[in-house]
Amino acid sequence: MLTDHERASLVFEELLGKSEVFAEVECKKIAGIPFVYLWPEKDSSREQIEQSLKWCASKAMKGKRLTLAMSFVRKNQTLYVYRVRFLVPQRKMFCCGNLCEDCIRFTDP
Repeated sequence: MLTDHERASLVFEELLGKSEVFAEVECKKIAGIPFVYLWPEKDSSREQIEQSLKWCASKAMKGKRLTLAMSFVRKNQTLYVYRVRFLVPQRKMFCCGNLCEDCIRFTDP
């Protein structure tokens, strides 16, 4: 069974793939951080790209307690790279090793 976070990521990737703004989309996780590589259609501005990213993210997060953390990384000729993360509010994301009572290891996904 998938968590809300995993479902949102899958829906987000699917919506980006169907978007008319992008010719090609590739999602990669590097060192545990998700990056989105975008090749937009011709005559697409950075504002249009970011609006499309936010629209897809909002549709993916609908009905879930998630927030979006998106930041521009770089542009290389026709390639745009963004770091896009869905965050769960006020919930630990990893085990710190201090044997906390509310450790992420002791909760069900």
